[in-house]
Amino acid sequence: MKNILMNRIVVVALALTAATVWGEDPQPKKEPHKLPPELKVLRLGLIAKSQSNPVFQAARVGAVDAAKEWSEKLGIPVEVDWRTPLDEDAQKQAEYLEQLALQGVRGIAISCSDANTVTDAINRAVARGIPVVCFDSDARNSKRFCFHGVDDLECGRRLMAETAKALGPAGGDVAILAGNQNAPNLQKRVAGAKEEAAKHKNIRIVDVYYHKETPQDGAARVEQVQQANPHIKAWCMVGGWPLFTDVLLKWEPGRIKIVAVDALPSQLPYVEKGVAQVLMAQHCYNWGHRSIDLLVERIAYGREPKNPIDTAPLIPVTAENAKEFGKNWEKWLRKL
Repeated sequence: MKNILMNRIVVVALALTAATVWGEDPQPKKEPHKLPPELKVLRLGLIAKSQSNPVFQAARVGAVDAAKEWSEKLGIPVEVDWRTPLDEDAQKQAEYLEQLALQGVRGIAISCSDANTVTDAINRAVARGIPVVCFDSDARNSKRFCFHGVDDLECGRRLMAETAKALGPAGGDVAILAGNQNAPNLQKRVAGAKEEAAKHKNIRIVDVYYHKETPQDGAARVEQVQQANPHIKAWCMVGGWPLFTDVLLKWEPGRIKIVAVDALPSQLPYVEKGVAQVLMAQHCYNWGHRSIDLLVERIAYGREPKNPIDTAPLIPVTAENAKEFGKNWEKWLRKL
């Protein structure tokens, strides 16, 4: 009996050694979560700025993918409740926050169209014990526990630096396209762009131009301003709204320089044809994926982010790498 027992111990020891050698865990362990055992579904809310903007469709796909991954890790379904206005509407965002909080979600992620409008709703959700994370556009004075997105001030600086590079030594008059005047992320980008422009004596900012954040409104605003100010030599776009249409593709390549945020499929022809010189791509798929990660880690494990400002890098996209970068969108914009 003793010999049989010893043989079994040796066999188990050899199996464990082989698993270690081959990089396998013979008994994979799941980290125990802190969710109530009676919880059947972990529901999380996702509120973007608008359904009409493809960057937020990509964020939604990222959130859904993250939810599927966490469902496997936690052993219970993780669901994303998408509540987003068709077009930008901060008041509707505040209403969605209230609805989600009352309907029992365990956490909420939001990109704020107007921080002042949604801050009270965020704080009420947090008071109910529902953690909130902001992505893309922050509500800095709210009780959200984290923000994930680009460093908007640095984004503005980089956009203007690329604009100055595109203009070359001759410089010229530059217009800044800025979308929603109340969006805090866009205001920071404008501030960064102006800060960088001040370093270049050959650049003059004509003005900052705002518009409703739809592709059509953005394109119409640029055409209107350019016709009224033919001396404008470059557009520094803190959002790429006009390039979601093909309206500006008729511009003569290189005559008026364009540097813009984002590199969606509809925008890529602009750099491929030389109408735009650089697109600074945000990893908008990660807006959703990372937001869900941050929420679940806090709710299920009590983990706090190392930094409440979780910054993400920008990716320069030019004619040289546009086709390769474009392959990402096959995943990011798939139908759900």
